Amino acid sequence: MTNLYQGKYRIPSARWQHWDYGSDAAYFITICTKNREHYFGKIENGKMCLSHVGILADVFWHEIKNHSKNVELDSFVVMPNNIHGILILDGNNNDGNAVETTHALSLQQQQSLQPTNETIGQNRFQNQGKNTVSSIIGSYKSAISKHANRMGLIIDWQSRFYEHIIRDDADYSRIAEYIEANVSNWPTDKFFNKEDLLSLKS
Repeated sequence: MTNLYQGKYRIPSARWQHWDYGSDAAYFITICTKNREHYFGKIENGKMCLSHVGILADVFWHEIKNHSKNVELDSFVVMPNNIHGILILDGNNNDGNAVETTHALSLQQQQSLQPTNETIGQNRFQNQGKNTVSSIIGSYKSAISKHANRMGLIIDWQSRFYEHIIRDDADYSRIAEYIEANVSNWPTDKFFNKEDLLSLKS
């Protein structure tokens, strides 16, 4: 766990229905596959073995900060049927030009805009509009889906994602520890189900 939080994003109010999800804060993000299908891989001998789609999920998450202003990433894990990560917005409150990431440029656009020193992942992002948690996660999922489709891979998402505004240092530490221990604690995790026992025994 890193020290990105450092008491900087303490949230004084619990009125989340009025919260602007483009505001500076640390957010705990959980993204699930549809019907909790194991598109991202499986856990073997206490280690997460990523599928090809799981690799895309990992790579594109780390690309987010290269294509959005005012974004930091902390603890993160790809699980068989979900993704957990801490996303920090820092600077949106002072920057009227904060941007949203819109991933997955068309192949033609990539060829015309591609600098020689950029990675493949970087070429699938473009900046557009305002930076919010929803826009970042929506375009992240889109990038994975579009690239997976080009590779003939299957991915289907739960329509929404879960976000939690991290309130203080204790909340941050608890969530980071949960993420980092998620693989080893998989059999007791709420996203684990009885069918998963078969994959663990196989």
